[in-house]
Amino acid sequence: MDRLDTLRTFVRVAELGSFSAVARQSGVARSVVTRQVAALEARLGCKLIARSTRSLTLTSAGVAYLEKCREILDLVEAADAVVAREGQAPRGLLRVSVPLSFGLRHLAPLLADFSVTWPEVTVELDFTDRRVNLIEEGIDLAIRLTHRLDPLDVARRIGFSSLVVVASPEYLRRRCEPTHPAELAGHDCLVYLPAQQAGWIFLIDGQAQRFPVRGRLRANNGDALLDAACRGLGITCQPTFIAAPAIEAGRVRPILTAYRQPELGIHALLPGNRYVPQRVRTLIDYLAMRIGEHPYWEGDPPGAGRPPPG
Repeated sequence: MDRLDTLRTFVRVAELGSFSAVARQSGVARSVVTRQVAALEARLGCKLIARSTRSLTLTSAGVAYLEKCREILDLVEAADAVVAREGQAPRGLLRVSVPLSFGLRHLAPLLADFSVTWPEVTVELDFTDRRVNLIEEGIDLAIRLTHRLDPLDVARRIGFSSLVVVASPEYLRRRCEPTHPAELAGHDCLVYLPAQQAGWIFLIDGQAQRFPVRGRLRANNGDALLDAACRGLGITCQPTFIAAPAIEAGRVRPILTAYRQPELGIHALLPGNRYVPQRVRTLIDYLAMRIGEHPYWEGDPPGAGRPPPG
């Protein structure tokens, strides 16, 4: 194994905090990984990782060495990419984490098209709504829809989706239709977890205000909540890419349309401030272009009209 491979192994052990995790990702025995790090420490004449029965911790030398290793590996990848771009198509494995509903409805077809366009890129999809640790789980790119990113997130915004509050005609006949977000507290609301647990946000006089909601059914999947709303079980707040077909079919209708909500940004999240491989950049550019073509990811849903600003 050459020195660059050894540096890569050390960086992955430092990031994952586990010899076993690196061994599993690499498809080798744990002893192979430990020997590589031990040989590196022997060559340098100092300990880089303090080992205990429960955890691995970088020494002060290990922290300094990790920073330099990352710089070196980023420069090597950048140099390789400059040459690779000269007449070569993107290639290699691309592991992508996507949200369940958005992923199944829209990203899966786009990624299938991407695979046809770039046949030398192998795409692995992980469908989940949970927030994944990109470095720890070996994910190259995560697509997430959110009002607000974490300050430490490294991300590019590639689109947005509007939110819409909907209920079935049957529910609205049975219950008095709310005319202000404050009235939601007296209704059966179908709440998306964990993002909506503290309430639903509306823009009142241009300022974001959170209004409490309650209900007997909560879930971490928007399609399940929309189905419950269609069955008359309550009011739900969903992205337009989920709600639009049910609105068009008349199964639910938008309410509280005079009150806007903050848009959901569609973001491509990356695992830290590092050089971004060509295959990842190519996919991000492709998704940004294709997402902008979809009629329900931007603007108002069918039947909602365009509410006045406020």
